Amino acid sequence: MKKIVIDLARRGVGHYRRATDRKARQVPRFGVGAPTATGPTVYYLAPDNDRPSGGVRVIYRHVDLLGELGIRAAVVHEKAGFRCSWFANETPVVTAAAVVPGRADVLVVPEWYGPAMGQVPREPRLVVFNQRAYDTFDSVPYDGTAPGAPYSEPHPVALLAVSDDNVELLRYAFPRIPVHLTRNVIDDRIFFPSSAPRRRLLSYVPHRRHAEREQLLHILRSRGVLRGWDLTAISGRTEEETAAIMRDSAVFLSLSEREGFGLPPAEAMACGSYVVGYPGLAGREFLDPAYSAPVADGDLLALARAVEDACATFDSDPAVPAKKGAEASRQVLSRYSADNLRADLTAFYGPLLPLRRVS
Repeated sequence: MKKIVIDLARRGVGHYRRATDRKARQVPRFGVGAPTATGPTVYYLAPDNDRPSGGVRVIYRHVDLLGELGIRAAVVHEKAGFRCSWFANETPVVTAAAVVPGRADVLVVPEWYGPAMGQVPREPRLVVFNQRAYDTFDSVPYDGTAPGAPYSEPHPVALLAVSDDNVELLRYAFPRIPVHLTRNVIDDRIFFPSSAPRRRLLSYVPHRRHAEREQLLHILRSRGVLRGWDLTAISGRTEEETAAIMRDSAVFLSLSEREGFGLPPAEAMACGSYVVGYPGLAGREFLDPAYSAPVADGDLLALARAVEDACATFDSDPAVPAKKGAEASRQVLSRYSADNLRADLTAFYGPLLPLRRVS
């Protein structure tokens, strides 16, 4: 009887969580009537989430750079007056109910809204910004749904992705929809290495692989690897606070999983920290064994050994990981720059909209 009650309780919690998730992913209601803008505008829909989120930060950056390129653009939130406050910005922000997108406009919708994609306005050209390709079908049951769901109706004119890995996956899954790369940006004004000596600090972002991380830490403690080392979980921090911790960390633990890109390990590399861990598939493009320690996804034993080796190397000769961290910073900041994203945005939006260079 007790087991039945527990099973029913678990099902109830699961049902509640799924219902809450579906509600959060509903596309907000846009205005009706004549188009709001007097010229072509790019509207980026974003959830009203004021907790640190790499995906939302990327959306704001796209809008900022499009403005610099002379393209009218704005972030669309559901709640009137809402704006992300965990990073400094003066990004144009509008409320969905106050916007009537027209045929000349482009509406960019994150893959997060996939279960409710049928609710988007039909007038503007639809672009899906898929920052987590491996999550695309998580809410799409295989029950005779039309081929190409969740992008079968309405049909996007294009998909955007943030890594070569995700571009390849989306092109394979949706062969009739153009897929374009828009590289992420690691802001070198915030994420940069320090000349100060690093502490015996191992930092990580805790929102991935919780159970696996606990197993790893137990193993490392059992072997005495973490004796004299501090652990810091980076959560709920501003960009500046996150970067300061990464600059202080001798080792950053990557627990990436099925990523669209994997910003935390890339940002840690930009700060000169020696990164050890899982690439999460997409991170294979920057977690280079020449200056980091990538481990095959899910190989817990290999991960434990790699962390132990990194800690031992730092203890015996801190100059070795410091040199690799410096090279990692140069490589990451060179590839993931604002200039490169501007080039990607120009290549994609140039054929869709007129670009007027802003002086």
